[in-house]
Amino acid sequence: MPKSRPVALITGASAGIGRAFAEALADRGYDLVVVARDAARLEELGEMLKTKHSTSVEVLPADLTADEGLMLVEDRLKREDAPIDLLVNNAGFGTAGRFHEISIDKEIRMVDLNISALVRLTHAALDRMVARGSGGIINVSSVAAFQPAPGNATYSATKAFVSSFTQAVHEEVRARGVRIMAVNPGFTRTEFQQRAGMEAEKVPGFMWQQPEDVVAVALKAFDNRRAVIIPGIINKMTATFSSVAPGVVTRKIAGRIMKDPGAARLPRK
Repeated sequence: MPKSRPVALITGASAGIGRAFAEALADRGYDLVVVARDAARLEELGEMLKTKHSTSVEVLPADLTADEGLMLVEDRLKREDAPIDLLVNNAGFGTAGRFHEISIDKEIRMVDLNISALVRLTHAALDRMVARGSGGIINVSSVAAFQPAPGNATYSATKAFVSSFTQAVHEEVRARGVRIMAVNPGFTRTEFQQRAGMEAEKVPGFMWQQPEDVVAVALKAFDNRRAVIIPGIINKMTATFSSVAPGVVTRKIAGRIMKDPGAARLPRK
């Protein structure tokens, strides 16, 4: 019996980096399970991918900040009859502003999505992948993970968690035939900035990347079994500086940049 096509499940697949992952993986010969809140956009994506790539696309609308939505996706990851070979944890959002001035409910919802949902879906996928001795996970973090960011305090902290968590689990499972990697994009041309309430036009043009370029770098690094990848030379330089400079220096620089409440921030998708 011929081997079936590999299957990838992508969260936050309806736009931006998630959509770019869906297109790139369909082009690589994957069948897809696409997850997002917007059912109409998912259906449109599914029809496009079927037509363009002759791939099978399962549309799974779900709100990952709600228990029922999260359980729906966890159950899909655990199905023995239709195993998932690659999980892309891309769903996430950010907020912009001073922490004490932002709705605490919105901040907690961001923690729930950026951290709790990612941890639960990673656990659900790994449970099956380790037992099979194959499979992989790509967790979308951010270059903000390397820098405490005044004006994005909670967001950057969630991404620091994602990067640390992913690299630790990478070491735990790499000898078991399973790969897990964190990708840390910087400013990327998606809907993310508008939804977060930032003024993207204040970011210099040379700092931006296209989602397709981020995904191409990420998949190449994943093929090479990397634990973490930072797409783009500017982002690599930023992360390196933040990693080696004293915290008091990087905090003060970031704080000075962010004093203008409308200043560009949230270097992520």
